[in-house]
Amino acid sequence: MTPKRFVVLGGTGFIGSRLLAALAGDGHRITVLSRNREQGRAINVLPNVRSISADVYDRATLEKHIAGHDAVVNLVGILNETGGATFTHAHVDLTATLIAACRQAGIRRIHLMSSLNAGNRVSKYLKTRGEAEAQVRNSGMDWTIYRPSVVYGEDDSFVFRFLRLLRAGPLLPVAQPHAKFAPAYVGDVAGAIRQCLHQRASIGKIYELYGPDALELAEIVRMIRDAAGLRRMVLPLPGALGRLQAIVAEWIPGKPFSLDNFHSLGVDSVGTHNGFAQLGITPRRFAAMLPVLLGSHARAHLLDASRMTQEA
Repeated sequence: MTPKRFVVLGGTGFIGSRLLAALAGDGHRITVLSRNREQGRAINVLPNVRSISADVYDRATLEKHIAGHDAVVNLVGILNETGGATFTHAHVDLTATLIAACRQAGIRRIHLMSSLNAGNRVSKYLKTRGEAEAQVRNSGMDWTIYRPSVVYGEDDSFVFRFLRLLRAGPLLPVAQPHAKFAPAYVGDVAGAIRQCLHQRASIGKIYELYGPDALELAEIVRMIRDAAGLRRMVLPLPGALGRLQAIVAEWIPGKPFSLDNFHSLGVDSVGTHNGFAQLGITPRRFAAMLPVLLGSHARAHLLDASRMTQEA
């Protein structure tokens, strides 16, 4: 394998940090562009990885730092709008700026992280993901697009967010309880991108990356509860109450849930073309990975329960 030079936007994020570890082990030289390189201190110890603080929304800055590289990987994305961080800015405007910078710098290869159901106008998130995809497909560049279902793994914002909510009280109301997901493990998603970076056969392809099991949201929350050894009631909410929960949650610091999230959940995140199979990857099962992810939490919970029993 001939070492190459890659630029990664969003490399300090959940998927990006796993991808960098895999690529660094392959001997590639990787430049990570981030607004705050201090947020990704862990990646700075990886061999052949250079992290640079840069405004990725500035075309001149992008042109300067991507010049001389073989490909660009754009993993930037947001799940909620906060302040000036809008879906249009993060997904559409950034993609347009990146494409223009690539043309100026003479880079033809681009990889874009998107989402299952990208382009569906039911939510701003999905709509802008689709608009970003359209820009890449019409760019004339050698592109590859990744459409994952919900991605989970160590310290994610899915499993561990529900875990925190479950620990907060005896009952957890769940909006859109029948929304379906096919959760994809972060290591499998990173592995798929890694393969495509090495294969010209992936040019012009859209890979739907989803796990082998289609699960309803309420079922997933119960699985998390049981794997963590918690005794909590999971309460499925009817549509009107779920919508009200989303509206109220938008005012909570950190915005754990939003009306746009609620609308996105109205479309099942289950694919129809198995990208993992196309790449020869056997994705890990959600039920099998949960005990691994939550094992330390479950042991700590059982130990605390045992101590309370002894003290009583």
